[in-house]
Amino acid sequence: MATLRDIQRRIRSVQSTQKITRAMKLVAAAKLRRAQERILAARPYATKMTELLGHLAEGAGAEAHPLLEHREGPRRQFVIIAADKGLAGAFNSNIVRYSLQFVRASSAADLTLVVVGRKARDFYRRRPYTIKRDMVGFWDRLAYAHASELADAFMAQYLGGEIDEVHLLYNEFRSVAVQRPVRQQLLPIPQETDGHAAEGLAAVDYLYEPSRDSILGDLLPRHVRVQVYRALMESLAGEYGARMTAMEAATRNAKEMIEVLTIQYNKARQEKITKELLDIVGGAEALTKGAE
Repeated sequence: MATLRDIQRRIRSVQSTQKITRAMKLVAAAKLRRAQERILAARPYATKMTELLGHLAEGAGAEAHPLLEHREGPRRQFVIIAADKGLAGAFNSNIVRYSLQFVRASSAADLTLVVVGRKARDFYRRRPYTIKRDMVGFWDRLAYAHASELADAFMAQYLGGEIDEVHLLYNEFRSVAVQRPVRQQLLPIPQETDGHAAEGLAAVDYLYEPSRDSILGDLLPRHVRVQVYRALMESLAGEYGARMTAMEAATRNAKEMIEVLTIQYNKARQEKITKELLDIVGGAEALTKGAE
């Protein structure tokens, strides 16, 4: 049976852990608020640009720009976005497990990975897949420049004929408690033909000024950068939400554990006091009988 000192030591240890988890929850909540504001502001722009570029790609045709060209080659690249740190519930394990399904199921003979975040990098380093590039240690200062750096590298590989497809896999921020793993085709830029067919709508015929090549040459690279930036911001907001939820649960569990340990301590203390009283009473009775 645990002694009073052992129980006291456990209570102090859990109290120290509770202070840490409470502080981490507050930090995550503060960062989440800023990240949530950024992603909610960026989503309408990114969504509208995807819609617009899909219509443009459909009307212009795959031959209008190299980034619209669909190839039959086997060279595919998955961009897997996770976090640098743990203590975020199932955030990292969900996206890693989700991405692993696509990696294993891919029929591409030439498959390469770009891993963003230390957790994804460490996971795939221990497995027999080719990591083309990794990017870690930037989440606390995430900026559009990081997305541009990644997107420009993807486009350079695609235009250079090194890869035929690029897919983003990341956690989409739905709410503080819900992050949904998603896969998004980045290159070639998808067309909206299927959506128009489903809605029974005709393709939109645009008038280009100054020229179609000039407009597409500016918008398509910008679209790719915006989609990468959105994926990074979605993942960042999801990470903070998952960490805040996990630390809140850990703080609550620590509180419950302290209550249980306190009851055990009081019970053990009461038993010790009762035993001492019985020893005193027994000793007094023995003295009384001896005096008689």
